[in-house]
Amino acid sequence: MDTVEKRVHAFARVRPTADFAQDMIKFGQDNKSIDIYIKKDVKKGVVNNRQTEWSFRLDGVLHNASQDLVYETIAEKLVSEALNGYNGTIMCYGQTGAGKTYTMTGTTADYRNRGIIPRAIQQVLKAAAHSVDRFVTVRVSYLEIYNETLCDLLSTVTSSGTSDVQLAVVDCPEGVYVKGLSVHTVNHEEDALNLLFEARGNKYCPSCDRYGETNRVIAEHALNKNSSRSHCIFTIYIECNFRALSDVKCINSKINLIDLAGSERLSKTGSEGQVLKEATYINKSLSFLEQIVIALSDPRRDHVPFRQSKLTHVLKDSLGGNCNTVLVANICGEGVHVDETLSSLRFATRMKWITTEPVINEICDTRWMVKTLEKEISFLKRELAMHDSLVNRSLVTYDPLTEIQIADIKSQVLKYLEGSIDEIDIVNIRQVQEVFRQFKQFVSQQEQEVEARFRSKYALIDKNDFAAIAAAQKISNPQSEHLLHSSGMNCSGSSCSHARKEGIVTSSSGKEMDVLLQSRTQVATSTKDLDMKEGVRNQDAANIDIQPSKPASLRDSQQLSSPPSKPVAFEQFKKECGSEINRIFKENKSILFARKKRSRAVAQRLNLMKQEMEGIQEKLGAQQQERWQQGEYVDETGQIIIDEEEFLLIMKLKDLKKEYRSDYAELQDLKAEIQYCQQLVDQCRNKLVSEFEIWYNESFLIPKDVQDTLKPGGNIRPGMIPINRVMCLEQDAQDGFERMQEATLPACPDSLSFYNARMKADQKHSYTRAMGSLEQMRKKPGLITAALRPRLPAASLRVA
Repeated sequence: MDTVEKRVHAFARVRPTADFAQDMIKFGQDNKSIDIYIKKDVKKGVVNNRQTEWSFRLDGVLHNASQDLVYETIAEKLVSEALNGYNGTIMCYGQTGAGKTYTMTGTTADYRNRGIIPRAIQQVLKAAAHSVDRFVTVRVSYLEIYNETLCDLLSTVTSSGTSDVQLAVVDCPEGVYVKGLSVHTVNHEEDALNLLFEARGNKYCPSCDRYGETNRVIAEHALNKNSSRSHCIFTIYIECNFRALSDVKCINSKINLIDLAGSERLSKTGSEGQVLKEATYINKSLSFLEQIVIALSDPRRDHVPFRQSKLTHVLKDSLGGNCNTVLVANICGEGVHVDETLSSLRFATRMKWITTEPVINEICDTRWMVKTLEKEISFLKRELAMHDSLVNRSLVTYDPLTEIQIADIKSQVLKYLEGSIDEIDIVNIRQVQEVFRQFKQFVSQQEQEVEARFRSKYALIDKNDFAAIAAAQKISNPQSEHLLHSSGMNCSGSSCSHARKEGIVTSSSGKEMDVLLQSRTQVATSTKDLDMKEGVRNQDAANIDIQPSKPASLRDSQQLSSPPSKPVAFEQFKKECGSEINRIFKENKSILFARKKRSRAVAQRLNLMKQEMEGIQEKLGAQQQERWQQGEYVDETGQIIIDEEEFLLIMKLKDLKKEYRSDYAELQDLKAEIQYCQQLVDQCRNKLVSEFEIWYNESFLIPKDVQDTLKPGGNIRPGMIPINRVMCLEQDAQDGFERMQEATLPACPDSLSFYNARMKADQKHSYTRAMGSLEQMRKKPGLITAALRPRLPAASLRVA
C-alpha cells in the first residue's frame, strides 16, 4: 500500500489569566506564530550575550478560545479520518497547571466545557449510528502510567486499590499494545461517558485518608491544587465492517487521547516526600520523551530508544509511525513562567519535524475473499476455454460432472475391463478422478463377491473355539489343503486373511461331511446365540432410547410455547401480515435497481462520447496547427477555407456535443429518480421493520390477560402503546422525568447522554464517599454505636 509522509501538527493553547504578560508574549496576525521578548538583566553587566528574543512557528495558536473552537481546530478532522481507517493521536504537553487536563477531559459540571475526549466519543458514536453502508463497533480503554507502573483505570479494582492483572507493553507485527488492559465495547454515548466518569471517581487515597474525585493520582503543590501525578491514555478503537458484500475490506483504527503529567521545577513547586518522588518520575519520563522526539526529527539517527520508559514504549506507534499525530502545547501567559513556556514551545517545534506515514488499516474480510476467489475461478475457466478453442478442443468443460457423464465413464471402464476397448477418453482432471473412483468401486465389488463365495463353500470357525479347531484338524489333510490353495479361485488379500483368522475346512469325504455338518451346526448355534444376544442388546438400547424420548416431546412443547427467534418470525411476518408491505418494498427495490442499471449505462456512454470528443478535438487542433504552418486560404468574403475532412470532424463533434447534452440531461433525471426511489425503499424498509416489531411484541411478548384488550373489539388499537408500557400499564414516573429533563437541559438532546452519565457517576461517588465516612466512623466505636443504634418507638420502650 502506498504511504504518504505527513508532518506532526503542533498547536499552542494559552491558559486564560488576568496577569497575561503582553509585553513579553506576542501573537502573529495569522494566529500561527508566537514571539517572546525578555529584557536583559542589568545586574549581569554590559557584556551579556544571553538570547532575549524567540520566534516560534506553529500550526495554530489558541488564545481565549472556547472548548468548541479547540475541538474543531485540533481534533475534528483527525477523528473523521479515524472513521475512514487512519490511526490518530492527540497529546497535551506542558508545565503543571497549564490546562492540559481541562483541554483533554474538560469539566463534568457544564456540558459546554467538556473536553476533547467526550467530544470525540460523541462524534464517533454519532457517525456509527448514522452510518448506513457499514456496521461500526466502538471500544474504549483507559491506561494510567504512574511512577513507571501501568494501571488500568477501567478494570475491577480490589479493596487495596490495585488491580489483580499485571499489565505489560508488548511489541507485535501490528504495533504496540498493552497486554492485560481491559477493553470495553460501547454502543451508546452514555455508556462510554459512564466509563469515563467512573474512571474519574471512587478511588480511596490512603495517604490523605479520603476518597478523591478521580481515579487518576493527583496531589497539591504551590503551583496547582489538583496536579496530575501520572500520564493517562484514553483509547477509542473503531472497527468498520461493511454491510453489503463489496470489494472494500474491513478497516480498523484507533484514537489515542493522551494527557501527560506536567513538567515541574522543584524550586517553584516546593515538593517534598511522596510528591517529590512523583515529580522525579514525571520529569524523567518527559526527558526520555524529548530524547525520542530529538531522535525522530534527525534523519541520520538509525536507532530510536523507545524502551527507555513505559511512556515512550507505549507511544511507539503514535510518534513517527502509522498515525496522524497532533500535539497541543499548553502554556501559561504569566511572565514568571516564561522559561517553562519557552521549553514547551521548543518541544512543539521539534515535534513538527517528525514525519509519520499514516495508512488505512485494512483487514481482508472472509466474504470479500470468497467473492475474489470466485471471480478468479471464473476468470481461469474462461482462460482455459480460450486455450482449448485455440487447439480445437471445444468440447472440454471444467464444471462438475453430470450424471450422464458419470454413467458414460462407467460404461467405458466396463468395456475396458472386458477388453472391448483399449483406451478411455479423458479430457480433464475431473474425468481422471472419476475413472479411478470407478476402478475402486469394481475392486471393492469383486472383494465382496469373493468373500461371499468363500462363505458359501466353507465353514468359518472362530479361532478362539479350540474344540472346533481340534475337530477340524483331525479331518483335515494335505490334499484338502492343496485343494484350498489350488482351487483356481482368485481370493483377495482381505478375504484370504479373514479366512486364515477364522480357519477354513473343506468338504471332501462323508465322515468329514458329518464333522463338517456338526461344526456348521455348532457355528450356526453359536451364531444364533450371538444373534439372540445382539437382539437383546439392541432391544435394551431401544428401551434406553425410548425412555428419554418422552421428555424430548415435553421439551418440544416447551419450545413451541416460547417465542420464536426474530429472523424466523420475520420470514413468517413477510408471508402473512406484512405480505403487502413486503410486495411494495420488493417492487420499489426492483425499480431502484433498474434505474441504477440504466444510470450506469448512460454514464458509461457519456464517458465514451467524452473520450471520442477529446480525440476529435485533438485531431482538429493538429489540423489547425498544420494549416497555420502552411498558410490559411480565405475566400472572397474573408472566411477561412477548410478541407472536407476537417469539416466532417467539426460536424461530427457538433453532433456528439448535442447527443452528450441530451444524455447528460437524462443522467440528471435518472439521478433524481434514483434519489426518490431510494427514499421510498428506505421508507418501506423502516415501515416493514416497525410493523414487524409491533406484530412480534403483540403476538409473542404480551401476556394473555392483556391480549384481550388488544383485540379488534378492544379499547386499544394495536401499535398505539409501546410494548414496555403495555407490559406495565401504570403511570411511569421515569418517563415524565426524562421528558422534563429534555425540556430543561441546555443543548438537549445532544447533552442528554452527558448529563445522564454525570448523574450516575455522582450517585456512585456519593455512595462511595458515604462508605468512606462510615469507614472513618468505625474507628470511633462509641460514635458509630450511637449513630447506628436503632430508635425504638415509645410503645416499645414501655413494653420493655
